[in-house]
Amino acid sequence: MRARFTLRSIIGTLIVLVALCGAIACRAQEPQGGAPMDMSAMDSADEHTSQAAHEAMSGPMAADPHMTLTPPRPPSAADSSRAAALVQQIRAALERYRDVRAAQADGFRQFLPNVKQPVYHFTNRRWALGEVFRFDPAKPTSLLYRQEPDGRIVLEGVMYSAPARTPLEELDRRIPLSIARWHEHVNWCLPKRGQADRWREVRDGQPVFGPKSPIATADACDAVGGRFFPRLFGWMVHVMAFEGDDPKVIWGSGHDHMHS
Repeated sequence: MRARFTLRSIIGTLIVLVALCGAIACRAQEPQGGAPMDMSAMDSADEHTSQAAHEAMSGPMAADPHMTLTPPRPPSAADSSRAAALVQQIRAALERYRDVRAAQADGFRQFLPNVKQPVYHFTNRRWALGEVFRFDPAKPTSLLYRQEPDGRIVLEGVMYSAPARTPLEELDRRIPLSIARWHEHVNWCLPKRGQADRWREVRDGQPVFGPKSPIATADACDAVGGRFFPRLFGWMVHVMAFEGDDPKVIWGSGHDHMHS
C-alpha cells in the first residue's frame, strides 16, 4: 500500500519533533504558544539558564508550581515484575557505558561540560529523537554519571523522555506508573534574550526568574518583563539502574539520593 502524506500528517509530525526539541538540543526560535526551550541556545549563549535547567533536571523530584508529576497508581505484582525485568534489560544493554569513553564514542555528548555538577547528563541526540516514536529500554535519551573525588566518572542511571502530548496510558506501558513517576518541568519565567544579568534579581528574598521563583503564570512573568515557558522538555523519567538493587533508589524521586 502506498503511504499517503497529507499536510495535516506532516504538520503533526513536525509538532511531535518540536515537542522533544529541548531533549535533542535542536535549534528553535523565540517561544510561542508554549514551544519547548532551546537547550542548544542555552548551552552556548546563556550559562545562567543552562545551569538552572540542569539543576531542575538533577534535583529532587517533588510536585511544585514548576514541576508536574504523573499521578501515583496502586502497586501490583505484575508491575513490580515488569519493572524488575526492565532494570535487568537496562543493565545488560548498557553495561558497556560504565566506561564513559564508550558512551562518547557512541555519540553521547555531555551537557554543560565545563560546569561542576552533582549529576552529569550525557545525551544521545539520535536516540532522543527516536523516543518521539518508540520506547526502547536499550536506547535512553541520556546516561547519568557522577564524578568521584578521585576523578572517576561513575554510571548511575539513565533518563528516558517522551513528548508532552504522550497519554498517561502510553507512559504506563513504557514504565509502570505505580513504580516510577514521570515528570515535566513547567511554568518557567526567564529573562529576555540579552538580559542574562537579570538572573541575579531577587524580590522579597526570592529569585525573580527560574525554577526557584514564585512566578508561575504568564501574566506574572509579563509583569516583570520576562519570557514565559509553560513547558520545557516534555515528559522525563530517571531510572538509577546502576545504583544497587534497592527499588527505592532505582525508582526513587529523581536524584535526591545522589552524592553531591
